[in-house]
Amino acid sequence: MFGLKRRIHKSVRDASIVEVSEQGGVRSLHLGSVTVQSSMRTKDPTYLELAYTRGMMGFLLFNEAAKQVVTIGLGGGSVAKYIHTFCPYISQTILEINQQVINIAHSHFAVPFADEKLQILCEDGVTYLQNQPNNCDVLLIDAFDSEGVPDDCRSTSFFDTCFGALQKQGVFAMNLWGSDKQFDAVLQRIEQAFDGQVLILPTGKPGNIVVFGIKGFAYNGKLLLKRSTMLENTHRIEFKDFAAKICELNRERLSDFASTSHD
Repeated sequence: MFGLKRRIHKSVRDASIVEVSEQGGVRSLHLGSVTVQSSMRTKDPTYLELAYTRGMMGFLLFNEAAKQVVTIGLGGGSVAKYIHTFCPYISQTILEINQQVINIAHSHFAVPFADEKLQILCEDGVTYLQNQPNNCDVLLIDAFDSEGVPDDCRSTSFFDTCFGALQKQGVFAMNLWGSDKQFDAVLQRIEQAFDGQVLILPTGKPGNIVVFGIKGFAYNGKLLLKRSTMLENTHRIEFKDFAAKICELNRERLSDFASTSHD
């Protein structure tokens, strides 16, 4: 199934298949397909191997003082593990609907178990957000199954719920596939929910695009670039490249940012 990759684990429960492969010291998670959902260097477990995971950490460009992060979708737990290790001031709540994924994240991807800074709940993330308004500084959406982003994580009502789940000043970040036929429609729904305060960050092959939604505060490119330099002093993430790309691809959106919100 994985070509030259070696399958080291397979879990089947009902219709759900979760597999782990390994090649060249890189371990990857698959959810019923050859698509790589998450990857980890076995000798450097906290490094963010996939570019899109480093892009998701771009929320620090907008709010480096975030205290509460909520995430829908665990996968191999790359971002969760990175935040837990390198941003100890952040408390995380992660919603993962598939218990198999949680088990394998712990057993094969070095994801730590719960402590005072980390909760991993086997719950439906959409329902959780609906019941937790104004609950987080940062909301990360990385929800995929074998066929892509689930339908209930791409609807207009979902993105309205995401907006409402953030505190008065908050940052939303979602991992999407640029090749998804519904990408433009999904992006428009995010723009509608966040009053147009939306930025895109392509993270290179194979086409992941991180979409940021900003709630309740103004921003500008100069400050973004300044903060990226500071962040690179303490993180192994190409924040300066990301900031430059955001500024290049979102010039009008950055200049038009306003402090208005839905409140």
